[in-house]
Amino acid sequence: MEETTQHNAGQDEQEEAPALTQTEQLQKERDEYLDGWQRARAELVNYKKDESKRIDDMMKFANGSLIRELIMVVDNFDLAIAAMEMHGGVEKGIYLIKAQLEDVLKQYGLEKTPVAIGDQFDPAIHEAVVSVDSELASGSVVEEIGRGYYLHGKLIRPSQVKVAK
Repeated sequence: MEETTQHNAGQDEQEEAPALTQTEQLQKERDEYLDGWQRARAELVNYKKDESKRIDDMMKFANGSLIRELIMVVDNFDLAIAAMEMHGGVEKGIYLIKAQLEDVLKQYGLEKTPVAIGDQFDPAIHEAVVSVDSELASGSVVEEIGRGYYLHGKLIRPSQVKVAK
């Protein structure tokens, strides 16, 4: 009888071993499915963030062509004001219109590219229109001919400048 009890105990241990192995296998499978689901979920969250940023950028720069056209209007105001100053008959209204137009453009994210005479020519923000003899160091900006602009921090038009030879 004692042998039978020992024999039965041995069988019970052998039967439990496959049951544990099967349980471990199922747990491993469950963990793999859970990991896969979590990765897929994380990828979806990242995709949504990337897509949201792309849409925000599209919205931010959608008016780019309109802004470029309005820049030409501002340029014409600059030319008209310069001509009027040379002849002495500057009307205050033109200055007010120009200031108002510049304020509107600024509200939509337009900023002037800062350029000063004597700055070193930077091809990232300047466009050399002509090289001239000058007392300034070679490669220095002598004069700004056309203003450059940023739209929401992105250069949309480089400053057109005269550069010292």
